[in-house]
Amino acid sequence: MYKFNNTFIFSVAISFIIILINLFVFLFIMLWMPVSAAEKPKSFEKWTIAGKYLTAREAFQFKQAQGEKLLFVDIRTPSELNFVGSPKNMDINIPLVTMDYKQWDDKASSFKKIPNKHFISAFNNAIQSRGMTKDSSIVLLCRSGKRSARAANLLTSNGYSKVYTVVDGFEGDKAKLGSKKGKRVVNGWKNAGLPWTYKLQQSHLTLN
Repeated sequence: MYKFNNTFIFSVAISFIIILINLFVFLFIMLWMPVSAAEKPKSFEKWTIAGKYLTAREAFQFKQAQGEKLLFVDIRTPSELNFVGSPKNMDINIPLVTMDYKQWDDKASSFKKIPNKHFISAFNNAIQSRGMTKDSSIVLLCRSGKRSARAANLLTSNGYSKVYTVVDGFEGDKAKLGSKKGKRVVNGWKNAGLPWTYKLQQSHLTLN
């Protein structure tokens, strides 16, 4: 039979305690500490009052860690979600703007976009129905980070304190050089290979 002295047993016990402490610290960081934030975007159109920025990959990791404690909102139009796709772990779609198919915007070469007058009330309802507050963490996603910045500022102005914006959005920024110039291939949720789908769930939509 093997004989173990007190020193050996003590060292094994200490090692085991250290492993447990490290595991506890890791879980604490993953579940409670703020997510590592992306740098301030170069484009001023993506700046926000709160200054809370995430890359698409950071947003995915943040949602994975926080779960139902975090509200992940896609603020694009339902048409964009339907034809371009959306994150699989999206909680709800609350569009910042809607399309007016009776009016044409010559400058944008598209149908006119009009502000969603129900935007704030939809957020208030989404928060309250989930037992959350205006101090709960919220992550906003749009196509490339510009609309989500505007939405973040609007929410901050209405008392929401922890609003993050995904700086590269779902489709990402456009390439400035090379054969793919003008195409959204630089970054973003889809280009990062994160989970997404074309399928919509009616429970995720806010239909007015």
